[in-house]
Amino acid sequence: MNESPDVRIGDADRETALNALGEHLSAGRLDVDEYGERSARVTAAKTRRELTEIFTDLPAPRPGVAPAAAAVEKPRPKPGEPIAWSDRPVGQRVTAGILPLLFVGAIVVGLTTGIWWFIAVPFIVGAVGRGFWGPDWDKDRRDQRHRHPRRELRDR
Repeated sequence: MNESPDVRIGDADRETALNALGEHLSAGRLDVDEYGERSARVTAAKTRRELTEIFTDLPAPRPGVAPAAAAVEKPRPKPGEPIAWSDRPVGQRVTAGILPLLFVGAIVVGLTTGIWWFIAVPFIVGAVGRGFWGPDWDKDRRDQRHRHPRRELRDR
């Protein structure tokens, strides 16, 4: 896939170019002043064309351009397929992690202060989580069969 030279580059592309310049400096092809000048141009470069122009008079190594973000990102799960816990939003993971602490805290507050309605807080948080992220929002449902061998036998 050959992209246009006017495609914008990212930080990974600039880092690759700076590493290549460092190799040319250590090989003696560039002096310190040239290295500084070209490094500044690499940092300011916005397109592939600007980046490749910096290396026109130098042999390999030359910077390659990193693949597009869409090609690197993980494929989305199919509908009905469980989502890995690490792929869920941070807010969901934090809320699910805090929920057991809320139950313990509600019981402690209820016993020490006599304010029993405080026990409703974890249930409200659970209901809000269910509304945002679905019925199993606080559970990691991957590999169900491996975790529950009796269920696997029952389902046969």
